[in-house]
Amino acid sequence: MPSKLFSPAGDSDAFPQYISPIQRVDSPQAPKPGQRLPDSNIEQNERVQVKALQGERYRLFAPCPQGLEEALSLELQALGYENVQTGRAGCHFDADWIGVMRANLSSRLATRILLEVSHAPVTNEEDILALARVTPWERWFGPEQTLRVDTSAVRSPMQSLQYCNLRAKDGICDRLRDLEGARPSIDTVRPDAKVHLFLDETSATFYLDTSGESLFKRGWRHDKGDAPLRENLAAGLLALSGWDPSKPLIDPFCGSGTILIEAAWMALGAPPGIWRPFHFERLRCHDQRLWRDIKDEARSMIAPRLDTPLIGYDINPTVLDAARSNLERSHLTLETIRFEQGDALKIRPETEAGWIVTNPPYGERLEHQDEDFWPNWASNLKQNFANWSVNMISSDLELPRHMRLKPKRRYPLYNGALDCRLFCFDMVPASYRNNETASDASEDSASAE
Repeated sequence: MPSKLFSPAGDSDAFPQYISPIQRVDSPQAPKPGQRLPDSNIEQNERVQVKALQGERYRLFAPCPQGLEEALSLELQALGYENVQTGRAGCHFDADWIGVMRANLSSRLATRILLEVSHAPVTNEEDILALARVTPWERWFGPEQTLRVDTSAVRSPMQSLQYCNLRAKDGICDRLRDLEGARPSIDTVRPDAKVHLFLDETSATFYLDTSGESLFKRGWRHDKGDAPLRENLAAGLLALSGWDPSKPLIDPFCGSGTILIEAAWMALGAPPGIWRPFHFERLRCHDQRLWRDIKDEARSMIAPRLDTPLIGYDINPTVLDAARSNLERSHLTLETIRFEQGDALKIRPETEAGWIVTNPPYGERLEHQDEDFWPNWASNLKQNFANWSVNMISSDLELPRHMRLKPKRRYPLYNGALDCRLFCFDMVPASYRNNETASDASEDSASAE
């Protein structure tokens, strides 16, 4: 049944693994107490790269679940971003300030959007302090706002990340005190400004977190079920599966409905960040009127109706209640997705072709499962889902063997800390499958001779 979108009333993340080197010169000098450090001095210092706020393009890093880097790169390019470079667990790209806001609003796969504000070679903690003191934080936030600083490192020679974090925090607060007469308060729970310090073997990079809470927190999911997928990973499964948003989609193990709700938003063209706040809204440079115009434009492009059949089955009625509750909170009508109690071994398709994208039970969720479950489910797929694309994520790397099916593709992914694979199967009609099997057997016999 066609659906109409409701009109609303109004953790550790990955960091870039490569930083472009800068020629080492003498350490920058921090301002003395009470002395304002002119912007010209910052710009003349060859050791530090600092991004100006107005009229500038920024270098950004978008972390994502490991394994979704290529999909994120394609998404960013489709959104119109330039100089997109794939790294480990994320992508670098360039954008102006409007592009920063739109990336937060529109990316389904990124975990957050980090803006590089300064970068320099460092050899010790005092270099970190000096770099923090010459970075113009006052362009972004001031003593009236609360602050949080996080530090991460890859192959850094620094002995204590906690001490590095402290020196970074001291440098930021010292600069704001010297320039504006007060230090920002520290708030590790709900800060107004969040800074990330990333250290590698030779350098330090300061990033301003423009997102705040992770972008996978769309603002609608309260009920999570037994083994929830984060929303950006669910969107990644849909992207990697090649799902056509105009075609039917079934999730036979739908749980709390994350995959199907993400699919509905994709099919409608609803930006994933349209109903949540972002940290850039708390920064000094924020233009509320411009941001409102950007969101109004995005809302105007959301499709008014959804005709694509989206169906979720689960054998557990309790998780179906959670799925329906999540659906209500996601600004979608209850008719958008059909949630039904059903056994994956017995479900039947209502169309000749479509997609299955699912997060089936594995690990502890499957410990009491009948050992014949997988071959029995595979039998249902082969008999009833010919011409369907079947895609499932699992930490059981032997799943294709259990199902006695050969995947067309497999994508390495991480679901949190779990090393998983997305297995993609193209189900073929029985007659074609039998002919293919006979042909394979003939080739085997010929080669054996």
